Amino acid sequence: MTAAPDTGTGTRAPWRIALPRDTPSRALLAAFGLALLADLGSLAAGSGTGHLLFKPLLMPLLVAYTVVRGGPRLLVAALLFGWGGDLFLLSEAEWAFLVGMGSFALGHLCYLTLFGRCRTPRPSSPLYALALGTAVVLLWPDLPADLRIPVAGYALLLTAMAWRSCGVGRLAAVGGGLFLVSDLIIATEVADWSQPPVPDVWIMLLYGVGQLLLTLGVLARADTAAGAARTG
Repeated sequence: MTAAPDTGTGTRAPWRIALPRDTPSRALLAAFGLALLADLGSLAAGSGTGHLLFKPLLMPLLVAYTVVRGGPRLLVAALLFGWGGDLFLLSEAEWAFLVGMGSFALGHLCYLTLFGRCRTPRPSSPLYALALGTAVVLLWPDLPADLRIPVAGYALLLTAMAWRSCGVGRLAAVGGGLFLVSDLIIATEVADWSQPPVPDVWIMLLYGVGQLLLTLGVLARADTAAGAARTG
């Protein structure tokens, strides 16, 4: 699957997404989509068993897709740490929440390292800094005292990842933004703020699509770089 690369003039060509031609890649993407839909349906129906069954399938399917596509190891590592976070957050225990958050934080570090050589549009910096500062200031008084520092540190990493994803391409930028919003909803749950209807459905929808778009964005950029190297 590819997306339109930069045009070389500082702007990007319009979005263009092509389905992978090989059967294994198509099958893995289809399986991911079905697993995500099944998980969302389970959450909407209040089926904890369905959620326990389908949520753990999501990141391994993206890992398999990345491996089949020959994607970078750091992307595989980021997705695996995301999987670890998914598994720990299936528990409602506070220690599991902290370990899961730590696993996601390691995934964000992998993303940050992977995005390190990508160009990041500077105009996005103040927006993400403002979003981080506003979220921390508003949430801080309502967070449990023992979670304030860990949540603030995690929010810094998450926001940095979303910001740096803007330099990879449009797909990754949207994916990073969706991941950020998903975890923001979780933070408001921890702070015991009022929630939208079926918040768990929104959390998983934004998270699942966010990770998918991050994966597709990174792979599209890798494909573009490989093509440029071959023609150069």
